[in-house]
Order: sequence, then C-alpha cells, then structure tokens
Amino acid sequence: MIDEVDRIVEAWHRERPDLDVMPLTILSRVTRLARHLDGARRGAFARHRLEVWEFDVLSALRRAGEPYQLSPGTLVSQTLVTSGTMTNRIDRLVAHGLVERLPAPGDRRGVLVRLTPSGREHVDAAMEDLLAVEHELLADLSASEQTALADLLRVLVAPFDASAGQDT
Repeated sequence: MIDEVDRIVEAWHRERPDLDVMPLTILSRVTRLARHLDGARRGAFARHRLEVWEFDVLSALRRAGEPYQLSPGTLVSQTLVTSGTMTNRIDRLVAHGLVERLPAPGDRRGVLVRLTPSGREHVDAAMEDLLAVEHELLADLSASEQTALADLLRVLVAPFDASAGQDT
C-alpha cells in the first residue's frame, strides 16, 4: 500500500538525497490523521449540537463523578485555556442550560461549575457517538496493534504533556 506520504517522501529523496526524511514517514501521517480525526470528532459533537470546546468542558465535569462539579480553576487546568476564556465558556454553557454556577462551600467568593441533567445527557450521547466513530476508524487494527500504537504515541506525546504541565 502506497499513500500520499510515501509519494512526498520519495520526492524529497529524489530532490534532496542528503536529508534524512524518516521523520516525515511518521509525523506527516500523524498530521494527516489528526486532520481526519478532528473532522470526525467535530461531526460526532455537531450531531449533539455541541462544539469541541463545549464537549471538553462538559466531559471534564462528567469525568469528575458525582456531583459532576469542578472549580473554574480546575477546568482551566484540564482544558488548557486561560481563565478569561474559561469564564466566557462557562457563561455560554450556563446560557444553554448545560451547566450551572454554585457557591463554593466555605469560600464566599468561590464558585463551582456543575453539570446539569441536560448537560449530562448531551455529553453522554456525544461520547457514545464519538466512541462509535473512533472504533470504526480503528477497525482495521487488531486489539494488539491498537495497544502497541497507543503505547508508542504515549511515548511520543509525553514530553509535550510534561512541558504543558510545567507552564500551568
């Protein structure tokens, strides 16, 4: 099987045989895959009238477990956006009835963001749809191939995640 990346790599070999283009064989495919995955995710979320950022916030709350609430600061760290951006996002989710703001116990100035029943329904349905789409995308790989790929990608992504954690 020859793909577009193979054609690009071959052209670079021909034009610049002095360069080691091995990274292109991996990272160009990762970039192309990321574009396809982004489209698939957007489609899965759109079917539930959610934007990607809305799903990110709602899923962080859902993963928190009952009572499905977090502080805005925790949401900022989990979604890697600024506090101003998070405030705007929370405002929009409140307006859509997907989350609510509650006073933080023991902190008169603090607030908690809680998933509403409607928000939970939306995020659960979108997650089910997303997983169906992603299972289909991985269908050509065996379970052991999927595990091996996940392990290799974890190694590749780890330095980026570590440096992102140092920035917060």
